[in-house]
Amino acid sequence: MDLIGLREYQPGDDVRYIDWNVTARMDAPYVRRYAEDRDLTAWFLLDLSPSVDFGTLDSERVKRTVLIDFVATMARLLTRRGNRVGAVFYGQRVEQTLPAAGGRNQVLHLVDELLRQPALPGAPFTDLSPLLEAAGAAIRRRSLVFIVSDFISTPGWERPLDRLNRRHEVFAVRLVDPREASLPDMGPLILEDAETGQQLYVDTADRSFRDRFQAAAAERQAATARAFRRAGVEAMTLATDDDLVRAIVRMAELRRRRRH
Repeated sequence: MDLIGLREYQPGDDVRYIDWNVTARMDAPYVRRYAEDRDLTAWFLLDLSPSVDFGTLDSERVKRTVLIDFVATMARLLTRRGNRVGAVFYGQRVEQTLPAAGGRNQVLHLVDELLRQPALPGAPFTDLSPLLEAAGAAIRRRSLVFIVSDFISTPGWERPLDRLNRRHEVFAVRLVDPREASLPDMGPLILEDAETGQQLYVDTADRSFRDRFQAAAAERQAATARAFRRAGVEAMTLATDDDLVRAIVRMAELRRRRRH
């Protein structure tokens, strides 16, 4: 969007558009007015760290597969209307930035680059802050930004998320697998952290252990939801056993409510 002027704040205006410098000089709140471009630019911030290669045999899908399916579908839907799409890939670090462009060839290029990204056998524990900061530096025009991640990360990513959302329209797509929220009774198991490789012997027959596991997963999910709310970011959950079409319809409805 291009800046076309300023006007005094009116109830219902988006507070993100308040121009604080002018507000201080005029002793009254003023908001920036924009003219929308005819086309939309959308960016995908893609978390390809080791934890996205987790999935259960019931669905025969891992979170990475769900990520690729979502990106391919959304990119095609967007470019069919003349919009442009770009992407930032994150593995152990920010690996690559694919500049935004339009057309079917851009979608094919994006999917091809996604499929080329290797599954990492191990990496330092994920830190999403560099991904969000790199996006803030790379994306110049106001854009629609999809962050596709399981959001299993070291703390601290909330602040760059907030900064990114002040400049762009940000939508979080949280990848999950049912077994990350609860464990079945399968007897003794050795669990391995997908990122650090650390192993832990557990007895899933122990009901109290399963309850503690479920409570910890619920708290992690609640903490992530609180971070999204503080940043004013809409979010949806996309599970490995979800129907992708229905999930995209849910996302479109969330975005429609946000805009109105």
